[in-house]
Amino acid sequence: MFDTPLQRLAPDGELVGESPLPLDDIRRLYQAMVSARVYDRKCSAMQRQGRLATYAQFEGQEASQIGAVAALETQDWVVATYRDAGAMWFHGYPWVNLILGRTGDERGGHAPEGVNVTPPSITVGGHMIHAVGTSWASKIKGEDSVSLTFFGDGATSEGDFHEAMNFAGVYKTPTVFMCQNNGWAISMPRDRQTASPTIAHKSIAYGVAGALVDGNDLLAVYEVCKEAADRARTGGGATLIEALTYRMGPHTTTDDPTRYRTNDGVEEWSRKDPIERVRRYLESEGVWDAEWQEAVETEESGRVEAAVDEAEALTPWTGDQIFEGMFADMPAHLEHQQGLLRRRT
Repeated sequence: MFDTPLQRLAPDGELVGESPLPLDDIRRLYQAMVSARVYDRKCSAMQRQGRLATYAQFEGQEASQIGAVAALETQDWVVATYRDAGAMWFHGYPWVNLILGRTGDERGGHAPEGVNVTPPSITVGGHMIHAVGTSWASKIKGEDSVSLTFFGDGATSEGDFHEAMNFAGVYKTPTVFMCQNNGWAISMPRDRQTASPTIAHKSIAYGVAGALVDGNDLLAVYEVCKEAADRARTGGGATLIEALTYRMGPHTTTDDPTRYRTNDGVEEWSRKDPIERVRRYLESEGVWDAEWQEAVETEESGRVEAAVDEAEALTPWTGDQIFEGMFADMPAHLEHQQGLLRRRT
């Protein structure tokens, strides 16, 4: 049933079957993938310079994130993790907020008005329950809204995964579960995570739809996520999607992947690069050239640099303001702590 992942673009850029998107849309999504990689590399460099806290790279997973969110509508929810900055940004969460969040500044911890994206979850797996909650609320209220949640293969070993999947199956919530199986849960390989042939197989036990997709294939990811979102929107319930991809870098900037994996996998997956795959396809269709590529990279680099400048130009909060930045009505224990701080300063 889940023996072969869906593929629409081969690694060499050759189209397999029919494209689910017109060329203009693919060019737009390609530019978004380039922007996501520019941001990812910039943040990795900033962390090494001491300008950001621990950072989780997502290079190699751009197709899984951009392709999935491209299948959503504005009113839909994205409930993501610390590794899903590309997905969050593409659904409206600004780069500047994501950068601020990585500095520990609470001003980065919320989306602008009208942007249905939750702050990135650090707790592994716990946010999937939130996605079921937003989608169940949408169903109860009769709203035309779907919730898409991202997580890694390691999160499927958490009890929260079971609770979220079970609830979604029983109540037929309009939830799309997107597992980016990047091969490693920190240092734990997928074959140590589960005896299930694939993670997609787990959908059977929960009574929801399932799909296995080439996670480095922008078009295939879009296609399965669009089908899942449409199914959810029309009362068909949840879908569990397993997107096969690879984490090209370390788990986070505190990790040393050479301690548990060789470069063989990195070299193999570099030949399946999701951005290069789309570039080759666009070039074969006569809608890509080096001049446009340079313009795209210049534009997206400027956009990311502007976000960095904006974040770093903000005056840091005082200790007093930090207490006031979390709750509309401050709990008594924090009022007490704030009072202690004021007396010491």
